Amino acid sequence: MDEQERYEFGLKTRKSVLGEAHVERALASRTEFNTEFQDLITRYAWGEIWTRPAIDHPTRRLLTLAMMIALNRGEEFKMHVRAAVQHGVSRDLIKEVILQSAIYCGVPAANTAFHQAAEVFEALDATAA
Repeated sequence: MDEQERYEFGLKTRKSVLGEAHVERALASRTEFNTEFQDLITRYAWGEIWTRPAIDHPTRRLLTLAMMIALNRGEEFKMHVRAAVQHGVSRDLIKEVILQSAIYCGVPAANTAFHQAAEVFEALDATAA
């Protein structure tokens, strides 16, 4: 696969995981400064890693949530919570990931994650009403 094919494959995967609207906003906000970064993550995060067959997307979603908690990446965590819920991951399963993270990442990290997940759930509930 050449780099252009990897980019196209990654773009398709990125949109399927995060939603077309989110990806289109990210791509529309490209600048001369960040264009290469957007290209890099599309080709490698989405075209190389998320497309590997050994781990299915629901499992990758949960792993990603746990890693975002561990690394204290709140905005990315909320983005992936939103995408997970929109693709059928239950709130109870997200809660279990956060509880597991309390033991391995620390109670403060889990506390923050519970607050951030609640923000996402509230926003999703408000748009559904």
